Amino acid sequence: MPGTHRWKLFAMMVLQFFIWGAWLPLIFGYLPSLGFSASEQSWILNAFPIAAIVGMFFSNQFADRTFAAQKFLAFSHLVGGLAMVGLGFVQSFWPFLLLMYVHCLLYVPTISITNSIAFTHMKDAQREFGIVRMGGTIGWILAAWPFTFLFVDWDAVQAANPQGIVGWLDQAFAHPLSGTAAKAATKWTYFVSGGASLLLALFSLSLPHTPPRVSESPAWLDALKLLRHPFVLVLWLVAFIDSFVHNCYFNWTGTFLGSDKVGIASNWIMPVMSIGQVAEILTMLVLGSVLKKLGWRTTMVVGVLGHAARFAVFAYLPEHAWLVVLVNVLHGVCYAFFFATVYIFVDAYLPKDIRTSAQGLFNLMILGGGALLANSICPMLIQDVYTTDGVTDFRGLFQVPLLTAIGAAVLLAVAFHPPKAPVGDGGGAALPH
Repeated sequence: MPGTHRWKLFAMMVLQFFIWGAWLPLIFGYLPSLGFSASEQSWILNAFPIAAIVGMFFSNQFADRTFAAQKFLAFSHLVGGLAMVGLGFVQSFWPFLLLMYVHCLLYVPTISITNSIAFTHMKDAQREFGIVRMGGTIGWILAAWPFTFLFVDWDAVQAANPQGIVGWLDQAFAHPLSGTAAKAATKWTYFVSGGASLLLALFSLSLPHTPPRVSESPAWLDALKLLRHPFVLVLWLVAFIDSFVHNCYFNWTGTFLGSDKVGIASNWIMPVMSIGQVAEILTMLVLGSVLKKLGWRTTMVVGVLGHAARFAVFAYLPEHAWLVVLVNVLHGVCYAFFFATVYIFVDAYLPKDIRTSAQGLFNLMILGGGALLANSICPMLIQDVYTTDGVTDFRGLFQVPLLTAIGAAVLLAVAFHPPKAPVGDGGGAALPH
């Protein structure tokens, strides 16, 4: 892959995941502060997974069969970015719901499309994708850290009259926003995310040309037919289960970190949750070597068990705040060794002429089904089932994804048996199309 293309694809991934990382971690605490009921919260949170399901049959089809991928990417981020900016201004349910669905219906398919653009212009996906996709990890981190300063009580800092940059930083870190003030400041996450989306819309026009492939057969239908292969079906089901576990983390961790159990200040919650993305940089760098040494199945099993280990610490050792913070490094293992590996596997084994739709088939579970289930029941579990008189039973709560992750790892280890294919085999040879 030419060096210019590599850096453009890297920058594309930075912006792509900055957009998502800017608003997702804090929305779970923001929606209750706006007075939305648990069911209303679920409707809003489910915009993302529903968009993944819809995108499988429409947006991915257009990118595979009708439009150049980079042009479709530009259009999606232009309109989706404007909708995201609008979310920063509204606080009533129906406008918020409508704008979130507009954004998600346009944004979610671009995750498959950016993967497709990257894979199209790679010569060795196993070696190159981890490095390019690392840009997304860096984008997520960049989205988290600025809010350390946005969630600061600047009136208190000014009243302290700090001297010098060190004194100023000390006072800023010592006066985080709390309560309703912290919730109100969350609206800035939508402005920042929307601005990044508009920037990516412009940048997309400079990406390498990725034309559609003409065929009379619908790409989404060809992708669904792949489920007749047992190894594809098993991986698809495990992707659903692991996505549910993954989204339990995003639904509950912000609240957990800010609770009396752990006691992380509001302006440090997003940076703490970004520790996993820092670790993800390292795991992405070594992913190619790990795949060659451990193989597809073992690498994925390790990724799924990373979730189990993290939730075990959350459930049984919450009094050790330093360990709760440190264990977030496993997020990098969880993402790189399972989700990123799935994307590479799909490109290696499934037909190239439905590349975006094949990625969308798995995003149907990774971003769709699993997230839909988590976003539908997680608000109820934390607010109604495991909370009594204002006290949350975090041990019982986190045992749900802990046991689920262990089950997914067992299923993957026992039932996933992909056919043998040489590294770099164009994918079509493993599954004739």
